[in-house]
Amino acid sequence: MLNYNVKIGLVPLRRDCTPRPGQFNWEIAEERGRNTVEYIKKHYSTENVTFVDLKGVIDVEVLWSCNDVDKVVKHFQENGVDGVFLIAANFGNEEAAGELAKKMGKPVLLWGPKDDAPEKADGMRYTDSQCGLFGISRQLMRMNVKYTYIENCLVSDDKLKNGLDSFARVACAIRNFIGMRVGEIGLRPKPFASVICNEGQLMENFDIHFVPINLAVIQDKYNKILVDYADEIKEGGNRIRGMYKLDEASDETAEKQYAYYILFKQLYEEFDLDVISSECWSALQLLVGAMPCTVYGILADEGYIISCENDVHAAMTQVLLKSLAFGKKPPLFGEFTMRHPEEDNVELLWHCGQFAYSSRKEGGFCNCFNMRENFEAKNSHYTVARIDQDHGNYSIIAGECDSAEGPYTNGTYLWARFDDLDKWERKLIEGPYIHHVSEIEGGYTKEIKEFCKYVSDIRFETV
Repeated sequence: MLNYNVKIGLVPLRRDCTPRPGQFNWEIAEERGRNTVEYIKKHYSTENVTFVDLKGVIDVEVLWSCNDVDKVVKHFQENGVDGVFLIAANFGNEEAAGELAKKMGKPVLLWGPKDDAPEKADGMRYTDSQCGLFGISRQLMRMNVKYTYIENCLVSDDKLKNGLDSFARVACAIRNFIGMRVGEIGLRPKPFASVICNEGQLMENFDIHFVPINLAVIQDKYNKILVDYADEIKEGGNRIRGMYKLDEASDETAEKQYAYYILFKQLYEEFDLDVISSECWSALQLLVGAMPCTVYGILADEGYIISCENDVHAAMTQVLLKSLAFGKKPPLFGEFTMRHPEEDNVELLWHCGQFAYSSRKEGGFCNCFNMRENFEAKNSHYTVARIDQDHGNYSIIAGECDSAEGPYTNGTYLWARFDDLDKWERKLIEGPYIHHVSEIEGGYTKEIKEFCKYVSDIRFETV
């Protein structure tokens, strides 16, 4: 399963002041570095973000010599660090910073606290952190180390708080995206050539591993669940009846639908999956006499991502979006379907019925027709994104929209207001994207762009 807890290694840096005593006072730099680290740990730790410092690794808890780099690397690796935060306590040490960042191979954040005004009568300055940031950044560039930068400011500034939060979200997304395990259930629907993916290239580029699960295996497991979990399935059928207003077909198959709930949870555990890309409305219904769509929406609120219609790229996009939200919001799968009949910049983002149950509009209708959910998504601000591939080149289109009012329709849907819908339509038509997109509450376009800086095999685009 995906993990939304991030560890960031804190690395205060100082320059060796031996050649130039006074200008870079080492006692001031080390005290400043330790104080900065303690402030960050105290004020910016969250339930999803924790920090690893240099206590017990370097006696002064500040990196100043290249001789200590390997000790820091070992310490961070043993503690499962997902990102490295380089902090210029004074001018810093660009050599040690570059060597550490290169050896870690993790996302790098660069920042330094704003310098104090010269206080001595002779105008002597003791830190020059901003000056050092220019040197450190140039070294990182020369060593081909990708990094994120937060402008020089006070440690208590919201600029640092927000920038650190954004960086942690990107680090979370990278950790979950690279090396993810995708369960593939069945084949894509025959007419859906648009969702073709290249398993070999996804493994080569992103270390994504596919676990094919044969439909005969699915049918065998499903039939055993009907027998072995009969009591739980009966309770689960009533659970579905209590959540939705069901039509006759959905009511008659409520227990069979719930059996999918047990099945997919078993698949996640048995095959150690991060996400599932599944066939949904053709073969599964023929095999067992029920559809899984409604259960996809129920499972989404328990942390499970299941993309329908065997759209692997949609599953990848949803992993990215949910990681940027630290797992606190479920991603939706609403495709560009039709323009609003009256408003030029409003589009119907729709799918046949598998949005997360919690995403429904408060006080609105909540139906289940033909084993598919039917409700409108809640009013909010959303990020919209799609990863796709063309001739071996991967890219992501990302932007944002706001919910809007529109006419009732079937399935699960969101009427979405864009700044310029014409540009979105043209971009999707001219490619390399299809109409399948994913949405999540919140604004994460900036983080997606930063993600693509580190995962350079995916090109960032917006409209």
